[in-house]
Amino acid sequence: MNSQQDVIYGLMNELEEALDNKGFPLLGFSVVKKDTVTNILDKLYAALPDEIKEARALLRRKAEKVVADAQAEANRLLSESDLLKAVQREAEKIKEQVITDCEEIKRKAMDEAENLRIQASDEAVRIKDGANIYAEQVLTNLEQNLGQLQEIVKNGQLQLERRRIESDDQQAGFANQRPEYAHDFKVQ
Repeated sequence: MNSQQDVIYGLMNELEEALDNKGFPLLGFSVVKKDTVTNILDKLYAALPDEIKEARALLRRKAEKVVADAQAEANRLLSESDLLKAVQREAEKIKEQVITDCEEIKRKAMDEAENLRIQASDEAVRIKDGANIYAEQVLTNLEQNLGQLQEIVKNGQLQLERRRIESDDQQAGFANQRPEYAHDFKVQ
């Protein structure tokens, strides 16, 4: 392990020298060849112990898993959010449909009640008109019957009057035949 550390430290020194050799000290920066720095970095990575490479790979896998899990959770939450929004939209649709259905039922009930009221009113008028016609017929028949009865009564009175007159005439005839009994049978 010591030799690996020596290689790594040597490469880091080489990198420092590459950065220090060429530059503009007054301006505070250095100019280096990219290929030189890239070559040194590649050697540094190659010189790293396997444990560090494995740890780095493990950290990368863990980081990727954390990112993937976070992405999956975000997607799940978004999906749940979308699902929740869809459920809310569906609930609103159902609520609006229920309100519309209730209004329609109310309107139909009001229409039916109005139709029943009109039918009842028409029936009441028809019954009243029928009762009036019936009463008028009964009264007309009663008037005719009373007229006939009055005629019968008049005829009966006339008949009685004629009989009385005939009876008076007969009594007068009896009185002439039997004067002594005539005063006993006189009708006053």
